[in-house]
Amino acid sequence: MYDDKFMSMAIEQAKQCATYDEVPVGAVLVKGGKPVAAAGNRKERDNDATRHAEIIALEEGAKALGNWWLEDCELYVTLEPCPMCAGAMINSRIRALYFGAYDPKSGACGSKVSLLENGLFNHDIEVSGGRRQEECAALLSDFFKRKRESKRQ
Repeated sequence: MYDDKFMSMAIEQAKQCATYDEVPVGAVLVKGGKPVAAAGNRKERDNDATRHAEIIALEEGAKALGNWWLEDCELYVTLEPCPMCAGAMINSRIRALYFGAYDPKSGACGSKVSLLENGLFNHDIEVSGGRRQEECAALLSDFFKRKRESKRQ
């Protein structure tokens, strides 16, 4: 069941990674009402296209729990996951995904494609998008506005 405090934590992760000039996306993995992992994007710092917040949170959660099978976990993310991250969620068997802003360019949970559609793969994930959508979208639009302004200068 959705709990707004975990989306707040994901938003804080997004804000933190923006200070490193990373696209501000944050993720928090929750099990039994307790956070087990939290991450922000690390693509720029790690020079690795796969270092999305969701992937890192799933990795850290699996380590913390001692199992890659995360079927009782929920993932809170500030931006609709891309195809890579949606695939990782299916493979890790999370129970639910709650995300903030929709991503019409590369969202894989209903905007561009619907990889988490029930019955499509061997595992179904409960999906709820648009949680604190305006706030999450503002993090991204403000970040890219600052990037464009700094390029002009």
